[in-house]
Amino acid sequence: MGVIEQKINHEYALYNGDCIEVMKNLKPESVHLSIYSPPFAGLYHYSSDTRDLSNSIDRDEFFEHYEYVLREIHRVTLPGRMSAVHCMDIPTGNTGLDHLIDFPGDIIRIHIKLGFQYVARYHVWKEPLAVRNRTMTKSLSHKGMTIDSTRCSVASADYLLIFRRSGKNPIPVSHPKGLKRYAGSRPMPSDALEYKNWDGDQFENKFSHWIWRQYASAFWDDVRLDRVLQHKPARDEDDERHVHPLQLDVIERCLVLWSNPGEIVLTPFMGVGSEVYGALLNGRRAIGIELKPSYYRQAIKNIETVKFGMNEDQMPLFCEPEDTPSGLSSE
Repeated sequence: MGVIEQKINHEYALYNGDCIEVMKNLKPESVHLSIYSPPFAGLYHYSSDTRDLSNSIDRDEFFEHYEYVLREIHRVTLPGRMSAVHCMDIPTGNTGLDHLIDFPGDIIRIHIKLGFQYVARYHVWKEPLAVRNRTMTKSLSHKGMTIDSTRCSVASADYLLIFRRSGKNPIPVSHPKGLKRYAGSRPMPSDALEYKNWDGDQFENKFSHWIWRQYASAFWDDVRLDRVLQHKPARDEDDERHVHPLQLDVIERCLVLWSNPGEIVLTPFMGVGSEVYGALLNGRRAIGIELKPSYYRQAIKNIETVKFGMNEDQMPLFCEPEDTPSGLSSE
């Protein structure tokens, strides 16, 4: 299977290896939700490994490689279930005279080609000055604007693209008592808070209604950008600026909307373990695959601390699974 290391128990299965080879050993239609950030084509190189998508010669080779990943994700996903892909527009450079490449559009088109339905695009807001200070993007400088604003650009949002696998979903993702917890920084109105833990007619549940209105918006502008996992120890010298874990608020919203407690969540580009951590924290099981050893080791450390992320508003940490994730064993 091409696995360097692995750690498997009843709650999760983690692999240090090539995600394509690992997914080939998963049972068909055994995954209920996938969520991940693929390498952003041409933007960063995470390693010199030929199996690393970020190490592609050009965009054509990247998408040829990525297509193999998507074919496996489609195969292992339950019909009618969702795959969430975190991405952004890709800048061609940093001179102030550059342009953006529609990387999200390319991702959408290749998913449709392989039998997914394009369902939604969420925009995760980013603070312009923070982006400027982190990336030193010339087109975001105030000084540049005062000289020639035609050379200015935008603090691009992160995008969360949602796809549905072809076929009818045999297991509805239901919320018979509504949504019980809000993952975001926006304060809830007092009249909605009065309905917290509402057990009556859900038509009257203002608490859940308010959360749903935020989640159903295409613009997620109150995601807590600093609610991320520890990642600095995983950085190698040559990728100091490359590790930017997906925010746990974004992950939690995906998990609650598109999976049931106890179901299996797959992340083929695990990084430092954010999606696995979020899955366990919200009572799901998880399969995480990461090619780069330093990221895999940090993911193990982060996931081992998941019990410390609990608070009184969250559901029990783990549902009681009947067995290990489908298609996997500890052998």
